[in-house]
Amino acid sequence: MADLSIGSIVKAHYKSGIYIGELVEDRNRFYLVKILAVEKHPMQGDLHNPGKTEGVFFHQRKALSYMEKANIQKEAVHPYEGSSIPDYKESLIESIEQLKAKLTRRETKFNQQAYKQLEDLEHQYFQK
Repeated sequence: MADLSIGSIVKAHYKSGIYIGELVEDRNRFYLVKILAVEKHPMQGDLHNPGKTEGVFFHQRKALSYMEKANIQKEAVHPYEGSSIPDYKESLIESIEQLKAKLTRRETKFNQQAYKQLEDLEHQYFQK
């Protein structure tokens, strides 16, 4: 594992999303990371039953907010290798578009439901 220090810019995998952030604090097994951009929007649905819509609670999963702080396991935090940190709003839009494109490749009940959840999230994110 790379040696990270407070203030380092990192790439962090949290639940099913990937974020760019600043390492704020070392908390033994976790790092406290301040979110600065979204690289991959979290997948929608039940993470324990991927691809299923019947008999499961289909979760709507929001991306972590700008400047939100999250405890993230150290194994999931790595140095950020990009040349600059993307704008949060632009990165959020891009991550949603990438996930929507992935969901439209195959027409399944799961993908359709996940797509609807993303559209609802877009409305929540940008229509405030």
